[in-house]
Amino acid sequence: MRADQQTEGEWERAAAAELGFDPALERKLLAGIEAGLIRDVHAVLVSRHGKLVLEHYREAPDESWGMPLGTVAFDALTLHDLRSVTKSVVGLLYGIALDRGLVPPPQAPLLAQFPDYPDLAADPARAGLTIGHALTMTLGLDWDEDRSYADPLNSEIAMENATDRYRFVLEQPVLHAPGTHWVYCGGATALVGAVIERGTGRRIEDFAREALFQPLGISRFEWLSGADGVASPASGLRLSAPDLLHIGRLVLEGGRAGGRQVVSKAWLDASLAPAVSTGDGLDYGHFWFLGAAPVPAFGGERPWMAGFGNGGQRLWLMPEADIACVIFSGNYNAPDAWVSPTRLWREIVLANLVSA
Repeated sequence: MRADQQTEGEWERAAAAELGFDPALERKLLAGIEAGLIRDVHAVLVSRHGKLVLEHYREAPDESWGMPLGTVAFDALTLHDLRSVTKSVVGLLYGIALDRGLVPPPQAPLLAQFPDYPDLAADPARAGLTIGHALTMTLGLDWDEDRSYADPLNSEIAMENATDRYRFVLEQPVLHAPGTHWVYCGGATALVGAVIERGTGRRIEDFAREALFQPLGISRFEWLSGADGVASPASGLRLSAPDLLHIGRLVLEGGRAGGRQVVSKAWLDASLAPAVSTGDGLDYGHFWFLGAAPVPAFGGERPWMAGFGNGGQRLWLMPEADIACVIFSGNYNAPDAWVSPTRLWREIVLANLVSA
């Protein structure tokens, strides 16, 4: 049975050496954790060529959108906050809706999708906003997610607490011309989520269930909502680690799963092409971070794409090596939360790939 035909939590497994990794791959991961070089890890899964090569779970305290869950014994069925990896999933959902002709294309005017705000649409400084600017986080509007997500002045948290989340985003002061500056913005994803819901006529979680999760055999998920009852496209999705890995595999397979085209390769190609620099050495596509990392087995750097989430949540993909990696962590709201998942990806997974 092919990995992309399997059901929830089920992956065909293979030994590390069979898939070109150092046989000591898992032992090296455990050594890194025990030495304190890799911290706050809840789950690590690595697949190559559609087979699971590494699967590790731990017991640790966790939370769900800031609500303590106590100590959790993580396993293949445990749902976990994706936080902003949710954005990458929403990018796939927009692509599926676009493939079906249910939503306007990226070049369509953004404010035309929100006719309730004629005052904002009449503002010349906002007239050039497009759906594409939301997908690439280049709206040019004032937005501050550099603050801790425990701070109510964090723009995403303020949006979740607002009476009208969409007006809150769209009425922010204009700082730059659309398309010229990248600023991390959960509000941009909220707008795309609204475009999906209005175009499909369904709540985003219901569209996701039919259009993306069912074709991948994903039957268990949660999608957390704000005070207004709207499921958060920016950070609200909870999945198990094996199921997030299936989504990564879908991307590596060019949008195909179970013998069907779930999302078009054309949309994936557009989504994973660099659209703008983030200013810190990475590029950004349509809700995907893009970069490169050294892979000794390939003799140099190779490109990767990833969904990043608060606390150390990661979905790393490297097409040339055909590797997908899921990391769940619990280092929420910490400024160094990126360190451990990056070390794990570069120093454990890629450094121990010994055969191209």
